[in-house]
Amino acid sequence: MSAVTADPATEQALELNDVPRQRIKPGRIILHTFLITMAIGWLIPIGTAIYNSFRFYESDTQVNGPFSAPDSLTLQNYRDAWRVGEMGKTFGNTAFIVIPALFITLLLSAGVAYACTRFSWKFNIAFLVLFTAGNLMPQQVLFQPLFQIYKRVPWPDILSDTNTGNLLGTKIAVILIHIAFQVGFCTFVLANYMKTIPKELGEAASVDGAGVLRQFFQVILPLTRPALAALATLEFTWLYNDFFWGAVLLNQGDERPITSSIAVLNGQYATDFNLIAAASIMIALPTLIVYLILQKQFISGLTLGANKG
Repeated sequence: MSAVTADPATEQALELNDVPRQRIKPGRIILHTFLITMAIGWLIPIGTAIYNSFRFYESDTQVNGPFSAPDSLTLQNYRDAWRVGEMGKTFGNTAFIVIPALFITLLLSAGVAYACTRFSWKFNIAFLVLFTAGNLMPQQVLFQPLFQIYKRVPWPDILSDTNTGNLLGTKIAVILIHIAFQVGFCTFVLANYMKTIPKELGEAASVDGAGVLRQFFQVILPLTRPALAALATLEFTWLYNDFFWGAVLLNQGDERPITSSIAVLNGQYATDFNLIAAASIMIALPTLIVYLILQKQFISGLTLGANKG
């Protein structure tokens, strides 16, 4: 008696029916609902700002509302914001402050983290804790004493923006305070990351004749590139968006960073919110571009070391 062969499609269907179906857990539904709600909550104001930045305010948005259909779309808000806010000059001021502060902060932080993690000396832990504790001090508390210190520190006029003879009112003053405040956080992050790098690599380089500086620049720094990329993204965002120190230390309006451009666009009796929306979008573009460029390194830098003991 010959065996009856079943249809392959029927056998596959029977196998699929035998596989137990996974039930969707209520906790996962609640989590996804929460995440979707938060995403929509963040995207609505951003989308509204982008949408209204292409509309006239007095004749359209103010009359019909921010969510109404537009009478017409225009780029005039972007042109006016660029001209009235002098954004070309303030972008240059911001670049002059952010780029040196970013590179110096990362270099100093990497050096301190390297010294505290790769060498055993008496006060290395206390030194690392001291750097980390500096982040706990509110910046507003230091404003008045720092203001007086900068006012009494002589500075050559050839290197000054205001020719006052002191550090107050110069971009160098803002760069120095950014470096002082950000080194602590970056040192803490890089020190924790460098602890995951085997010390045998440095010992092998030392056997090959590499000195301390060569080990630092050619062995340790390349291995910490993901962490440096993540920190560079965060630090660029924080330094670029700073308004406080630029407002209190730079006493001339045309020397202030890009974040001060929005303050110039605020009228005394009326405010064009569409104009401010256009300026805000232009101001936010550099941070978005930096994140998109370093996105892969930023994410890998945050996740590396998560599965290490």
